[in-house]
Amino acid sequence: MIGQIFLTLDGILLLFGAFISDWNETHIYNPRWPPHANWADGGRAALCVPARFHNAHTMTLSLMLGVMTLFFTWRPNTSPQTARDSFRIAGALGSVYWITGFASLLFPGTDGLDPEFGGPGFPQKYAFSAGIGLAVTGMLLEGAGL
Repeated sequence: MIGQIFLTLDGILLLFGAFISDWNETHIYNPRWPPHANWADGGRAALCVPARFHNAHTMTLSLMLGVMTLFFTWRPNTSPQTARDSFRIAGALGSVYWITGFASLLFPGTDGLDPEFGGPGFPQKYAFSAGIGLAVTGMLLEGAGL
C-alpha cells in the first residue's frame, strides 16, 4: 500500500507539475517563443529558439503519463502476477518523463533555464529526481522489482 501511495504521488506530480511549471511567462507565454521551433541562424548550428508547440507536446505527454501511471497503480488485478506487472508498468511509465528530462541535457545547446530567467541552470533536477524516486521506490515496495 505504501508503494501505491508513492506511485500515486508520482502520478499526481506528472499530471500537474509541467502545467504548474510551464503555464507562465517562462514557457507558454514567453513572447520570444514562436509557435514552432525557429532556427535563429537558418539551421546551420544548434541554436534554436524554443517553441510553444514542443512545450505543449511535453506538457501533454506528462499529463498522459500521469493518467497511465495512476491507472496501472490502481487497476483491479486478477492475480499476484498481474499485480506485479501492473506495478512494474506503473513504475516504468511514471519514470519516463523524468528520465527523458535528464536526458535532454545530453543534446547540444540545451539548458534547463533561459538566460533571461537566471540561466544557465537546471532547477528541474529536484522535481525530476523526486519523480524518479517516487516511481521506482513505489514499484519496488509493491514487490514488482526491476
